[in-house]
Amino acid sequence: MAENITAGEQAVENVTTNMDLLRFATAGSVDDGKSTLIGRLLLDSKSIFEDQLEAVETTSKGKGYDYTDLALLTDGLRSEREQGITIDVAYRYFATPARKFIIADTPGHVQYTRNMVTGASTADLGLVLVDARQGLTEQSRRHAVILSLLRVPHLVLAVNKMDLVDFSEEVYDKIQAEFTQFATKLNIPDLEVIPISALQGDNVVNRSENMAWYSGPTLMHHLENVHVASDRDLVDTRFPVQYVVRPKSEEHHDYRGYAGQVAGGVLKPGDEVVVLPSGMTSRIAGIDLYDQEIEEAFPPMSVTVRLEDDVDVSRGDTIARVKNAPKPSQDIDAMICWMATTPLRPRQKLAIKHTTRNARALVKDIQYRLDINTLHRDQETKEIGVNEIARVQLRTTTPLLCDAYAQNRTTGSFILIDENTGVTVGAGMINTGN
Repeated sequence: MAENITAGEQAVENVTTNMDLLRFATAGSVDDGKSTLIGRLLLDSKSIFEDQLEAVETTSKGKGYDYTDLALLTDGLRSEREQGITIDVAYRYFATPARKFIIADTPGHVQYTRNMVTGASTADLGLVLVDARQGLTEQSRRHAVILSLLRVPHLVLAVNKMDLVDFSEEVYDKIQAEFTQFATKLNIPDLEVIPISALQGDNVVNRSENMAWYSGPTLMHHLENVHVASDRDLVDTRFPVQYVVRPKSEEHHDYRGYAGQVAGGVLKPGDEVVVLPSGMTSRIAGIDLYDQEIEEAFPPMSVTVRLEDDVDVSRGDTIARVKNAPKPSQDIDAMICWMATTPLRPRQKLAIKHTTRNARALVKDIQYRLDINTLHRDQETKEIGVNEIARVQLRTTTPLLCDAYAQNRTTGSFILIDENTGVTVGAGMINTGN
């Protein structure tokens, strides 16, 4: 790297060259072939070991199949294999020469919508499957709406099982037109519709000879080339402090750093920053990554920041730019996905965790329940049931340093916890922020 390059140019280049990880979540109705598709991706990209493939082939033959049941590569729970469905979120990791991937294989059943929300909350791309024979289903639309609410910036509609409709272009065109029309009601900035056969491998990794009429990319080509670097918030500097680093060794007895994950913006030594909520200002003295000092840090890097002044900083504080800092707020307007079997009601008290800050929250009001099949807003509702999504007003005991979810998915989200059991009962997306 040339020595005269500026820190800003270096940061932009690093973001571009190091954003080689794509997180994507699968979604769709039951039996659309999500797990089989992931198995096909792993198999055709040569990302599974021979003993894994042999185990799957042996299990498939034992069940009398005349083909390898690729879903067995992802359906890991015994209950999933017995029922032939996906229940929990299954994470799989693989890589190609172009990019590394983390897949969240999410359930298709309505009663596991909360699991789907969990798997998609950190995704860069949502992959919705539909059965070419069935077309768009209620659950397909439901998951598209959820991905839109979660602000997943890229969406792929994979029209699967094209082999069962004789690779019909007419069937594909009908589904594409119907979904494209539906997507106009949602916040989906990037949409790609790809016809595939997960079982036979058509248009998954290799281009299909059976669908010569399709001129778009294969699924793998799209996953390898979709641009996600610009999806990160590189303008609004946000660094929630997770841990204060104070080594007890004599060699580093003067060391004091603040560890955490960069949630937004680019941090560089010399930057003037403010520590919130105290309002104390200082400058960044240095940024450490493992055992080396680096010149800049950006999302989603986990680093340790050192400040020039000995200011009071603790877990739950946020380091931001002086002229671009979030405003502390105790009144939170948010969309909630409720995950507990006990309904959410007004005046209910819960624990809330936002970035690294913990507080208590009171449910002031339920504005409406969102029917995610029709997008109808039910303003007469008095409570929110499991797997339902609603807009609520919260009042927190401690001010939160938040942004709108549309601006920053990290500082714009939170979870709600039952204080008696410690169980996470809700996930929230903040509508208004800094």
